Amino acid sequence: MEVVLGVGGGIAAYKAALLLRLMKEAGHGVTVVPTDNALRFVGAPTWEALSGRPVRTDTFTDVPEVSHVRLGREADLVVVAPATADLLARTAAGMAPDLLGNVLLTATCPVVLAPAMHTEMWRHPATVANVALLRERGVHVIEPDSGRLTGADSGPGRLPEPARIWAEAQDAAARAGGRAGREAAVTAAEPGAASPLAGRTVVISAGGTREALDPVRFLGNRSSGKQGTALAEAVLAAGARVRFIAGPMSVAPPAGTEVTAVESTQELLEAVLSEAADADVLIMAAAVADFRPAQVATSKIKKTDDGGAPTIVLERTPDVLATAVQTRDAGGPMAPVIVGFAAETGDEHTTPLEYGRAKLARKGCDLLVVNEVGDGKVFGQDATEVTVLSADGAEPVTRTGSKAEAAAAVVEALERVLASREAGGAPGR
Repeated sequence: MEVVLGVGGGIAAYKAALLLRLMKEAGHGVTVVPTDNALRFVGAPTWEALSGRPVRTDTFTDVPEVSHVRLGREADLVVVAPATADLLARTAAGMAPDLLGNVLLTATCPVVLAPAMHTEMWRHPATVANVALLRERGVHVIEPDSGRLTGADSGPGRLPEPARIWAEAQDAAARAGGRAGREAAVTAAEPGAASPLAGRTVVISAGGTREALDPVRFLGNRSSGKQGTALAEAVLAAGARVRFIAGPMSVAPPAGTEVTAVESTQELLEAVLSEAADADVLIMAAAVADFRPAQVATSKIKKTDDGGAPTIVLERTPDVLATAVQTRDAGGPMAPVIVGFAAETGDEHTTPLEYGRAKLARKGCDLLVVNEVGDGKVFGQDATEVTVLSADGAEPVTRTGSKAEAAAAVVEALERVLASREAGGAPGR
């Protein structure tokens, strides 16, 4: 499939390099067409090195080839990421001041735009009208994520992770039919022919859990759901079907998943036992509250005049990961491959990784993803560091970077486990 990757002039342009890598790894030819402003964020040598093709922004290069028309006509798919507010406005107005504008006017294939801008720009009536007009014309405009933006700002307008953009782009191509649709149907799983995840059902839990103290208050944790969302996007890009169990999260569940919402640990346990009963893989990325109040007040606990405070007795919550493994090992209905997460803090005697190794042995899952949490680490952040431990004795894999990159490391380890079992004819533990 021939893909044109347009890159707008926003600070999120660096993420398009990761998107380009996904496209190339899936075996497609990709021509990158940035705007002039995009090259101020990521230079032409980067795009040329990653795509293996020359990069240009104007209509006066290769005039005999009539590239400003040819690229749009020959493309099977056009994806623009990031699509700035200015680029959306120019596209809606049919303006073509540069090569990318000409490509968008001449393309007869599916066009996918991934917006990225500040919240005020995304919500401005002009942008809202431009997006509505583009969608009426058949352009697939992806909803942006909500999260950290440039500087200290946060809100809707964040560029979706590359795996999500690529998954939605392949869906758009598949729905279009024709050659692009046929190739997308194959490469929606590509790494499809190559990925052992293709065609499988994967259950992913994400976010935190909340344990009621009274009708107003609860015990919970700081999980944002970002890592579970990134995992779902990576698994979708590998061609799997995703059932997404969402606890309280600060981000929206990823598009293309079947979502079950839960709040308490008990609700999470019930959802896991139900959704993973006929699944191939269970990934327990949710941050589960380990304790809950032994008694839940039926009315709001009031402050008293004597200045005293209530005594709250805690009890253990169900161990969801251990229950899933025990169900599987007893021959019950449960995914044969189970991935756990361990959010750990170290102390003067033991490192987080050592605690993780002990948890892997205790829980009995196939993979355990360990990360060190604490003030400013992991929860709610866009960057992370994970170490993937394997029950089969494979070397631990450590990955530092975005949560999408961490998700890629987990998926790679999971694919290795599945491929090994397929080769050995062993579907379960």
